[in-house]
Amino acid sequence: MTTTLFTNISELWTMDPLRESEGAKGAGVIRDAALVAENGRVVWVGKAADAPDADAREDLGGRAVLPGWVDSHSHMVFDGDRSAEFEARMAGESYAAGGIQVTTDATRSASDERLSRLLGDRVRAAALGGTTTMETKTGYGLTVEDEVRSAAIARDHVDAVTFLGAHLVPSEFNGEKGSRGTAEDYVDLVVGEMLTQVAPHVDFIDVFCEKGAFDVEQSRRVLDAGKAAGLGVRVHGNQLGESGGVQLAVETGAASVDHVNFLSQADVEALAGTVSRDSDGQVEVDAGEGGARPTGSGPTVATILPACDISTRMPFAPARELLDAGAVVAIASNLNPGTSFTSAMNFCVGTAVLQQHMSLAEALFAATRGGAIALRMADVGHLTVGARADLHVLDAPAAIHLAYRPGMPMTWKVFARGAEVK
Repeated sequence: MTTTLFTNISELWTMDPLRESEGAKGAGVIRDAALVAENGRVVWVGKAADAPDADAREDLGGRAVLPGWVDSHSHMVFDGDRSAEFEARMAGESYAAGGIQVTTDATRSASDERLSRLLGDRVRAAALGGTTTMETKTGYGLTVEDEVRSAAIARDHVDAVTFLGAHLVPSEFNGEKGSRGTAEDYVDLVVGEMLTQVAPHVDFIDVFCEKGAFDVEQSRRVLDAGKAAGLGVRVHGNQLGESGGVQLAVETGAASVDHVNFLSQADVEALAGTVSRDSDGQVEVDAGEGGARPTGSGPTVATILPACDISTRMPFAPARELLDAGAVVAIASNLNPGTSFTSAMNFCVGTAVLQQHMSLAEALFAATRGGAIALRMADVGHLTVGARADLHVLDAPAAIHLAYRPGMPMTWKVFARGAEVK
């Protein structure tokens, strides 16, 4: 096997899981570092002066290196454009064009080939920005046929797929005369035939537990059915208010609850209470090598979505309170056509530092190891021996430039499994 030495690294953020308790002190940073990869895996990490010989050499020119971003929350299987809706929202005007239903209609009309091409383009754009591990969800089909094909298409492009048939109640289930039924009838469909057919293609199940979408008991039905089908659990919760989504996520052992803009003290304490650490201070999580282990045990991660909060002008999620309480926090893009049309994790991390009172180390951990814990993946989000050789090389000597120079193009090169992304 060919070995490659990545050297002349000014600072290497290993995010070593065995040094999590030192996260705020540097997250396992090695100065003047080097790394050796073989067959897509890290086989050596240390000081450049101590590096072993290798078959090939990549001189990174004194730049900082991070693990590739782990984006644990996105909605990328869609067609259509909602920029007019966004423009109206920014102007403070009402917009009655249908929101998610607009995207649902466009996605249903798109061919498999078009959806696959659009998704592939989005994944590649994210990779060029440093994201080497991605989750995405269904949820813009909302029929059995369209949810199945969305899941199957996603499976070919990303690391983890989530079934979000419970994204909203589609218009054909509005309960009016001539419709297919009520919201309860739609939940019956989601937990019945839709779940049965989608389950072979996905890792997790998710539900939008909010007023105007699905209430707590409807959400519980969805999650319980998914667990019975062998899927891991995720929740969209507490985005618009204290919806009960966080408490439901904790009760059901969800891998993550995402958005978390509005939290009570009880919510914060409940999330912190799901975290167990071993004698080394490492978060205890049953995660998979080479892929997700959706039903593995571990904390319910609080996933914050800074780009979405900016786009919707919502209060930022209280990251500082969550971290101070001991919860595990992840940062994700929430790429979607309505409220966060970006995969720019650099921007999300910079925003978390500048606006959400996270230290650089906390934000980098959240966007790498935090996302990996949320996806129950053991071999991504860190650069230690045995991990995937996913390197995000910044065009800067120090990672703090992500926040110090906001909006600037900070990604120099990206290597996924040891190979340069082009």
